[in-house]
Amino acid sequence: MKVDVLLGLQWGDEGKGKVVDVLTPRYDVVARFQGGPNAGHTLEFGGHKYVLRSIPSGVFQPGGVNIIGSGVVLDPVLFAQEARELEKSGVDLRKILRISRKANLILPTHRMLDAAGEKAKGEGKIGTTGKGIGPTYTDKISRNGLRVGDLENNTGKYAAARDRHLQMLASMGCPADPATLADLEKAWMEAVEYLLTYELIDSEYEINEALEAGKKVLCEGAQGTMLDIDFGSYPFVTSSNTISAGACTGLGVAPGRIGDVYGIFKAYCTRVGSGPFPTELFDETGRKIRDLGHEYGAVTGRERRCGWIDLVALRYAIMLNGVTKLIMMKSDVLDDFPVIKACVAYKINGKETRRVPFDIDAADIEPVYVELPGWQTPMTAVKSEAEFPARFSEYVAFLEKELGVPIAIVSVGPDRTQTIER
Repeated sequence: MKVDVLLGLQWGDEGKGKVVDVLTPRYDVVARFQGGPNAGHTLEFGGHKYVLRSIPSGVFQPGGVNIIGSGVVLDPVLFAQEARELEKSGVDLRKILRISRKANLILPTHRMLDAAGEKAKGEGKIGTTGKGIGPTYTDKISRNGLRVGDLENNTGKYAAARDRHLQMLASMGCPADPATLADLEKAWMEAVEYLLTYELIDSEYEINEALEAGKKVLCEGAQGTMLDIDFGSYPFVTSSNTISAGACTGLGVAPGRIGDVYGIFKAYCTRVGSGPFPTELFDETGRKIRDLGHEYGAVTGRERRCGWIDLVALRYAIMLNGVTKLIMMKSDVLDDFPVIKACVAYKINGKETRRVPFDIDAADIEPVYVELPGWQTPMTAVKSEAEFPARFSEYVAFLEKELGVPIAIVSVGPDRTQTIER
């Protein structure tokens, strides 16, 4: 058996949570392979809305196993809050959730370092969620991280990491307030006790043994391809590998065991925080897309920047990930537009290119647009591909020709029932 991978192809917020929820009845295991509580995977069904940050999006489907993998960074406090909310809604979480011992932990002082680092950058700030994710991955790479498995043995690693952070904060001119730190540590230690009530596993063994047993595994990514630490719009990126290769390193799966790669994208583009965005709209059209799409961060509540679809960046993301099937989200947001634009190339210094430049932030990019007629028909009640308006079908066909990959699923609303397989 091979694992399938589901990930975002833009700057995050593509709607991964809903799609995982729709697909999970076909899988025995759903595993998150990177990211942390900066993720906000939104699921809506039965008149309720849920936002998952660290917990895999398969927890609402009975009978499966959900794994927080080694590539994830986990904040015990935020995990405990999220888990308890799910338990209140009737999810028997301890029965279906496993946590990798090799996942790195976010400490209270990581969050302090995150805030101090952003403050030091001034106008050049990245626009992080402030949850300590960057400093945690920094500690992981520098071999100073504290991992979930370390909690099983009282080794003194927490105190050593905390003291090191406190020295760093003092050197940055942002010394920690002792009373504040004491309160944060108390909450963190209590959350650790709660976390330890869940089953801790060597996830690389569990996933590979599941494959050997013929079970189907879905790997769930967070953020989006254009936020990848190596191939995204650096330095305005996240701190992990958001591409399909991240499933290998974040879960311990060999490259040859990757099967289908589901690439999710919106029918337009959004971005949260700082960083380049070639097709961003600053006019009434951009505001209309934001309002119709309810484009506000699921975790932060920040307004998302909105713009037309960027096919240059999408082709790049498809190439990096080896996407085999595309999933288009929020097509219904564009229902009222008489004309829809798609960026098919960039013009840089007077020359057209279909490649993403090395430094997308520094490049003076002028999007080259193709205009397509809008379908101007409500899509939210559409139940099958046969009911697609002709112009919407033309838009889908145009995208497939430009991208070279079939669009297998189209979402026409937030609910899990508003999902059409082609």
